[in-house]
Amino acid sequence: MALLFTLAANLLTSCQVIEGIFKAGVWVGVIAVVAVVALIVWIISKVAGGKK
Repeated sequence: MALLFTLAANLLTSCQVIEGIFKAGVWVGVIAVVAVVALIVWIISKVAGGKK
């Protein structure tokens, strides 16, 4: 594992590595925020609408 990491660090410049992390991070972040908001809305609807 350390050999793979060392090889990747030597082959890629730091800018390319950071760019890849941020590209993945943006989409993961967007999906996570949408999922959390949907979960909160679902919980509120169950609590507020479940006691008729």
